Amino acid sequence: FELVESGGGLVQPGGSLRLSCAATGFKVDDYDIGWFRQAPGKELEGVSCISRTGANTQFADSVKGRFTISRDNAKRTIHLQMNSLLPEDTATYYCTADYNPSPSPSICTLSYFDHRGPGTQVTVSS
Repeated sequence: FELVESGGGLVQPGGSLRLSCAATGFKVDDYDIGWFRQAPGKELEGVSCISRTGANTQFADSVKGRFTISRDNAKRTIHLQMNSLLPEDTATYYCTADYNPSPSPSICTLSYFDHRGPGTQVTVSS
């Protein structure tokens, strides 16, 4: 079971970054996928998630209107597009997976996850 993030880096305030998550070793369409982040000295925070079919997405209030999330189950990839970045978006970003094989439409959660990748650093600074 592996989640590998990429796309982090240093960007100026107001800039954009696109994070990617490559999922391998499991049936990706049985899992809701999320992005969490942790800044130094702060708790882990749920940023965004997308349900296993892509029908439902959730965003933290702090990123609504600036971030979008998408997934391609055939390519086993999930993307987090981050626009209008702020210094307070600086953190290590983690791709997460939450097992949810229900055949019914479901709502993903920003409260917990079953698996997490090693993370990618995002620094927003001038």
